Amino acid sequence: MSSFTSLNFLEVTNEAGAAPRPPSSTPFSEDSEKEVEATSGKEVEPVDSLNLIGLQQKEERTTLIEEQLSETLEKESDVVSEKSSDFIVFRKCKFAENSLPSQEKNIFKDDGVSEYVEKPSSGSLETDNVKSTHNGKPSLESREGGTPYTPKEKCQDSVGNGESYTSQEENESTEKPEEKLKKTMRVQSNENISDNTSVAHKSLKSCASVGTGFEKNFELNSILSAIRSNGFLEGRAENGAMVEEAWETLQKSYVYYKGKPVGTLAAMDPTAEALNYNQVFVRDFVPSGLACLMRSASAGGDPVIVKNFLLKTLHLQGWEKRIDNFTLGEGVMPASFKVLYDSHRQKETLVADFGGSAIGRVAPVDSGFWWIILLRSYTKCTQDYTLSEMPEVQRGMKLILNVCLSDGFDTFPTLLCAAGCSMIDRRMVSHSVILNLSFDSSVGIYGYPIEIQALFYFALRCSRQMLKPERDGKELIERIDKRITALSYHIQKYYWLDFTQLNNIYRYKTEEYSHTAVNKFNVIPESIPDWVFDFMPLRGGYLIGNVSPARMDFRWFLVGNCIAILSSLATPAQATAIMDLIEERWEDLIGEMPLKIVYPALEGHDWRTVTGFDPKNTRWSYHNGGTWPALIWLLTAACIKTGRPQIAKRAIELMEQRLSKNGWPEYYDGKAGRYVGKQARKYQTWSISGYLVAKLMIENPANLPIISLEEDKRISMPKLTRSISF
Repeated sequence: MSSFTSLNFLEVTNEAGAAPRPPSSTPFSEDSEKEVEATSGKEVEPVDSLNLIGLQQKEERTTLIEEQLSETLEKESDVVSEKSSDFIVFRKCKFAENSLPSQEKNIFKDDGVSEYVEKPSSGSLETDNVKSTHNGKPSLESREGGTPYTPKEKCQDSVGNGESYTSQEENESTEKPEEKLKKTMRVQSNENISDNTSVAHKSLKSCASVGTGFEKNFELNSILSAIRSNGFLEGRAENGAMVEEAWETLQKSYVYYKGKPVGTLAAMDPTAEALNYNQVFVRDFVPSGLACLMRSASAGGDPVIVKNFLLKTLHLQGWEKRIDNFTLGEGVMPASFKVLYDSHRQKETLVADFGGSAIGRVAPVDSGFWWIILLRSYTKCTQDYTLSEMPEVQRGMKLILNVCLSDGFDTFPTLLCAAGCSMIDRRMVSHSVILNLSFDSSVGIYGYPIEIQALFYFALRCSRQMLKPERDGKELIERIDKRITALSYHIQKYYWLDFTQLNNIYRYKTEEYSHTAVNKFNVIPESIPDWVFDFMPLRGGYLIGNVSPARMDFRWFLVGNCIAILSSLATPAQATAIMDLIEERWEDLIGEMPLKIVYPALEGHDWRTVTGFDPKNTRWSYHNGGTWPALIWLLTAACIKTGRPQIAKRAIELMEQRLSKNGWPEYYDGKAGRYVGKQARKYQTWSISGYLVAKLMIENPANLPIISLEEDKRISMPKLTRSISF
């Protein structure tokens, strides 16, 4: 659909006593221009003697407008023919608008898309309520909480059926003679209005020749809506084209081993060097696998690739995992693998990476968790229990859990892990900070990051459903039950932050002793960063990034909070509060492109000391406050589970404006996510699959149970007493 690049000419005429003429379907020609000039130059006959004085003043004002009209028409005669179709759309909207009662708000609905246009204040025409979405289609959100507005009356497409013309004639017949005078207005604008840009807030100065009656029947909001109304007709078709492009690109990314699909490439950017993007990452494949599971078989769903992936990575788990002279734990899953062709032996071979080639040489803690979660999703979707009940698969789950549930010196049920062991694959903490042990409130994700704890809890509950009690399975299930209870209490109690809890921490006393201490981690209130006080709304809350002795990372991490909702680690009240926070801080956490992986970004001195001058993790880029559209499926699932699908719809519409046009990039830079990432790869597979999963879930919420767990009522919170010092 060709975008309407500029609003150059709009004219409205309403001659006294003349019936409205249907808009012509033929383009503008020279005769049409002459007709416009002739119409604008006609003299207005007096209605009665009472209006002679008013007519004289009207003629003076009309003459000035006519001169400006003729002068501009000569300059624009070469381009006016190209705008005829938009002029016709505007005229149709004008007639359709007049068919509604004047006291009603303007509502345009077409093909399931509706718009709420608020009446502007007197003397100005504003576009405050016009929000740009994909292909320029306005997005409808109410004033409170983003709840869609339900119009009382819906304007059907009656243009061309004679309904709006009749309605306008009836309105004109009831008008007073003074209101039937010819009203002409010319709007000249050099602002570009395209399908993928937001409409700027514009205000037109009031003119003496334009009365209040004109404002009632002619609003700039309705004009822009009429111009974009043809986007309504093609919006679904273009969204369908985007979805079709995504499926085609996803299928092209398939990796085959011995003739069978076993995964998808990380990216297929033809303009950049492959580096490690020519591999199958366990984490990145999860949305690709979910898309293949959720898509119906008749539409091309392919659960076989998920089964092959699960079995192949399970096979790689049994390999010897050696980095230098050190051997990793038996249950560690690979971070990625790739298929190579051995020309000497004339056969395909697999090459797995267990962290030896990763940035910082860190073993992937999250790979095993994602593998268990995807196994449960496959079983839930296909009802094929034979895979999860295979002895090899049962053994693989037990090996992963044994690594995590092994006894140690930890006094917390959370899982201690190194920075760089999950999606945020940079250490985000400099060696000087570690050696000096000078931890501040924003030191990376080293310790007990919320993303790993939420994934750990999710994997424990999935394993609990799939493990068989034979042999040593019963003992392992008992250990899982104990850990789930302790972990859920710990996260819900000590990671949760809302306005009330922030105020409590602000008033904490330090150096408390005994088991009744309130400040159990001896957090120094002065270590609370200043931005938290401004960021925390009265309504809402979230699970903070990290909690360890004498340190709390107050940053927002998207993945951890969404996984906590899907796994029911967060209580229903906390899940609702997380959604409230996203709505309250939409500009900060969503911006112009979803979604911020972490907020806020490290800047200045913090960035230099914490990241060690990491050139890829500059402020508001990559994992330091960058925007990752691939995570849209997590937000969508969390929104559906909490009964807030309108939040996900709004975010998806933002993505659809630019994601495909920008070449499906890996991430975006900037505080609002406006710019394609400096080092972002194009045609990133999980950006594509994440969008597809979000669309599949928002169109069919019945897909939610594939990736969500209900609250376990058996998990009870133990009763603890508070310290007197509280």
